[in-house]
Amino acid sequence: MHAHGDNETVFTWAAPPLKFGIGALDEVGAELAARGLRRVLLLTDPGVRETGVPDRVRDGVLAAGVKCELYDGVVVEPTDESITAAVEFAREREWDGFVAVGGGSTIDTAKAVNLLTTHGGELLDYITPPIGAGRAPDGPVKPLIAVPTTAGTGSESTTICVVDLLSMHLKAGISHSYLRPALAVVDPLTTVSMPPEVTAASGLDVLSHALESYTAVPFDTRRRPEDAMRRPAFCGSNPVSDVWCEMALRLVGEHLRTAVLNGRDLRARYQMSLAATYAGTGFGNAGTHLPHAGAYPIAGMADGYRASGYPEMPMVPHGQAVAVTAPPVFEWTYPTNPDRHLKAAELLSGHTFTRTDGAAALPQVLGELMADIGAPRRLRDFGYSEASIDGLVDGTMKQTRQLSVVPREVTGEALAGIMRASL
Repeated sequence: MHAHGDNETVFTWAAPPLKFGIGALDEVGAELAARGLRRVLLLTDPGVRETGVPDRVRDGVLAAGVKCELYDGVVVEPTDESITAAVEFAREREWDGFVAVGGGSTIDTAKAVNLLTTHGGELLDYITPPIGAGRAPDGPVKPLIAVPTTAGTGSESTTICVVDLLSMHLKAGISHSYLRPALAVVDPLTTVSMPPEVTAASGLDVLSHALESYTAVPFDTRRRPEDAMRRPAFCGSNPVSDVWCEMALRLVGEHLRTAVLNGRDLRARYQMSLAATYAGTGFGNAGTHLPHAGAYPIAGMADGYRASGYPEMPMVPHGQAVAVTAPPVFEWTYPTNPDRHLKAAELLSGHTFTRTDGAAALPQVLGELMADIGAPRRLRDFGYSEASIDGLVDGTMKQTRQLSVVPREVTGEALAGIMRASL
């Protein structure tokens, strides 16, 4: 490939060190001790704490001679208020490092706590413009070991922290390479206690990560950045991310239904944990695009929707919010790379598709999978109507990080059509 004018010719790829396997959980203490850490804060949420996993990790950390305090005030789908409360708690003492045990909500909260206790400032200082000031951290943060208990968000391998800004009815993100955890410890056994609805939603998040990264704008069709040291964390689809995405799609297609319908099937749990790890390493570099951009206002503007299997509170689980628009999105992106969309449908379903099947192939495969695992398939299920479309479009158009890797030019009109088709 030859360089073309001012097109990008370089892509970046990074992932944290990984410990994966049954029993990996019990090695967290040894890892902290090996890094010379003396006092750590372990963050989790009340639901995960009930499983006993966080206390087991804490006991292992104490046994390794590291002081460890446990904070279980994290909320599912973290808000500016819940993160501020965690930061205030953490600021009362000095910590050498952090451990996050839970889903993406806990890991994202730990990233924000690490950032704000190390470098000061407020949450909005760091959030991506136009919503926040987009301040970059002044330097590295402290070591964070991420222990995911869901097979889904991939937060253990990314540079991203997502927050629900309550006052603005909007979700937004902080993204910087310093936020990537120092180590991801993935123990598939921790996912066995996930209820079917949570398994389904987090599995759809894995699926969307892989599909969006796989169909993102190719890195070498973007403009080269002015400053080589300020390349965006999301660089577009690239040959390394593609490999991980293809693996993740195949595993989700083969194992998500089983994991949802029989959570005690250890093989399905193991393979879905692998799929989440693969998809996280893929999208943490290529980037997510339109389904994720739309998910932020879908979750932020929802009023009173309660998801079964989740804590009693109004919220749209992230995996449900990304999946609901995915079928019309991938129908709309199909012309940008038909072969890749057909290949994705093939990996997910095990069937072969040709150009004759066209743009309908991937949406159909997605729809069948969502129906089989009982996932909500319409925006109306969350309480939206025709009257909500303008607000959803406005909220999506603010998600500059995701929009930058959409393979087609996003217009308000195209977006309104996608939202309408998702109703």
